[in-house]
Amino acid sequence: MSSAADLPGQPRGAVVSGPATARAVNVLAPNPSAMTLDGTNTWIVAEPDSDLAVVIDPGPLDEGHLRRVVETAEKLGKRIGLTLLTHGHPDHAEGAVRFAELTRSAVRALDPALRLGDEGLAAGDVITTGGLELRVVATPGHTSDSLSFHLPADRAVLTGDTVLGRGTTMVAHPDGRLGEYLDSLRRLRSLTVDDGVHTVLPGHGPVLEDAQGAVEFYLAHRASRLAQVETAVEGGARTAPEIVAQVYAAVDRSLWPAAELSVRAQLDYLKERGLI
Repeated sequence: MSSAADLPGQPRGAVVSGPATARAVNVLAPNPSAMTLDGTNTWIVAEPDSDLAVVIDPGPLDEGHLRRVVETAEKLGKRIGLTLLTHGHPDHAEGAVRFAELTRSAVRALDPALRLGDEGLAAGDVITTGGLELRVVATPGHTSDSLSFHLPADRAVLTGDTVLGRGTTMVAHPDGRLGEYLDSLRRLRSLTVDDGVHTVLPGHGPVLEDAQGAVEFYLAHRASRLAQVETAVEGGARTAPEIVAQVYAAVDRSLWPAAELSVRAQLDYLKERGLI
């Protein structure tokens, strides 16, 4: 879910396919919506002098899009050696099986149900396909299986839906949990402070060139929303829809169902800590 707020380092204009860093190229899926912004960003990541590439989030089951990803890689002189998933939501993962057929590549994910091949993914794993170095970072919260991928050579991190290129994301209750999400944001912040990450390559929306500012914005936004939910409860709101109507009054009503999931996650978080 995206709000209208601008993020630090966010460029103006629509998202387009093409190179974002020396090693990462975006192929934008044709699935724009209020929830997916301009569409899903499918990332082709490879060392410049390698003929092997990794694809992160092939996206929806759209034959034209999946073939465009393959064709884009071929134009770059690459073949797909591996497919990775940031999480299992259909706009990121639904096309993975068909994409694996097209590329004859394995699919690695945290969730065993999404894997095609013998290997999964876990925090701390390092992907080295074609000489590339991608470090797997556990970032649960949006969903329980959410991962990010640290690309040290480009001082970048691919965040899936954990950090978007525009606005903010939802915590997909009950699978997503706010406490885990806040920990994940802090983990990403440590990458910006300790590991020099300055670029966010998100699952939706434009590339962000101020990674630390974006993560700090997200943390501040979550603290503000929590305070608003707590105030609404203290004022007599008892149900998630009642709270949404107060706290998200300025948000497009088409996003209220997603907002309700985040509110339920926030209520669980506050109850677990004895704050309401």
